[in-house]
Amino acid sequence: MAEIVRMPKMSDTMTEGVVAKWHKKIGEKIKTGELVAEIETDKATMEFESFQEGVLLYRGVEEGKAAPVDGILAILGSEGEDFNKLLEAEKSKVAEVVAPAPNATPTSVAPAKEPSVTSSSTVVTTVATASNPVASSDGRMKVSPLAKKLAAEKGINLNTVAGSGLEGRIVKRDIDWYKPGSFVASSATSNALTQVKFDDTPVSQMRKTIAKRLSESMFTAPHFYLTMSINMDAIVNTRGRINEAYGLKISFNDFVVKAVAMSLKQHPKVNSSWLGETIRTNHHVNVGIAVAVDEGLLVPVVRYADGKTLSQINAEVKDYAKRAKDKKLQPADWEGNTFTISNLGMYGIEEFTAIINPPDACILAVGGILEKAVVKNGELQVGHEMKVTLSCDHRVVDGATGASFLNTLKTFLEEPLLMLGQGNI
Repeated sequence: MAEIVRMPKMSDTMTEGVVAKWHKKIGEKIKTGELVAEIETDKATMEFESFQEGVLLYRGVEEGKAAPVDGILAILGSEGEDFNKLLEAEKSKVAEVVAPAPNATPTSVAPAKEPSVTSSSTVVTTVATASNPVASSDGRMKVSPLAKKLAAEKGINLNTVAGSGLEGRIVKRDIDWYKPGSFVASSATSNALTQVKFDDTPVSQMRKTIAKRLSESMFTAPHFYLTMSINMDAIVNTRGRINEAYGLKISFNDFVVKAVAMSLKQHPKVNSSWLGETIRTNHHVNVGIAVAVDEGLLVPVVRYADGKTLSQINAEVKDYAKRAKDKKLQPADWEGNTFTISNLGMYGIEEFTAIINPPDACILAVGGILEKAVVKNGELQVGHEMKVTLSCDHRVVDGATGASFLNTLKTFLEEPLLMLGQGNI
């Protein structure tokens, strides 16, 4: 008997999925556990394995197209079996949901249009050329009065000027830019100068979710920001010695993650979540690490980071970064964060503010480590400085609470031996 295979909910925030690739063709037999399709969710592209057996009779979504969660993904059944009744029944259900109430006043609804996708589309405005100057409907050349006056003063033949204004109209800038022999209007030159080029790219499921969640965060949570400069001389020296002595490649970000995790244990209010009617104070420390991918941003979570060594944090973050770029992260990898770090220091950014990643109460924006002139013991010296900015949800965290957290973080980073006891490397 034919059965409907529905679009699965593959993440907690997923509302629709895009079929990135079908691995089965219509007419092929499918066994339980076989790979049927790759589905792009709001977080990653994931493999969908069948929970049913049968012949693939119908594919409800084309590659590159989306379907809502619980929508028809496919229909399985016996070879040659009629599945049209299933489709009709499904359409009837949808019609019942959207049908107006008997006494409701009918309204006119414009039919939905498929979104148009334009790749490298080009719009070329009409331009004047020496052999074909742009003229109005009455045969007169299109030229502004000021441009005409300037051309007469400079002795410029308007027939040799390419117009860059609306519909090829010659305007003041065309006369100002004109150079005899070099800016002569020709079809190739004028078209190149007055082309409007753009690319329209469909919004990915990931980008839609980023837009929705961060817009809600920015306009719902009352953000405030605390910025602090941290002397990183000790970290620079300690990192070099650790990597040389142990043959490791610990990054500066690994030190930041470890210091943040240990600071959160001392400041549980910063490690909290706003849940509407309650504030949840988390006593476990799960640090989300923002990772940039082509489609946007993912935040895999280093769980119980306060109890992990630098080398463990380093290995875990590297693995997450690789799997994020390969679209191999699973929902369990990005769920359960209690605090988030966004580090743009490797891109040369000195300082920035980040939007809180719900349900966290705070996010730390980390800038780059810069060599700067600093005063030490009354003398001017070269030092390494890093700026961090803590974005706080004022419903949960007050200014003094956030400032205390940053001071603890500063202490750990300026005196790394305090967080690098035995077994912490």
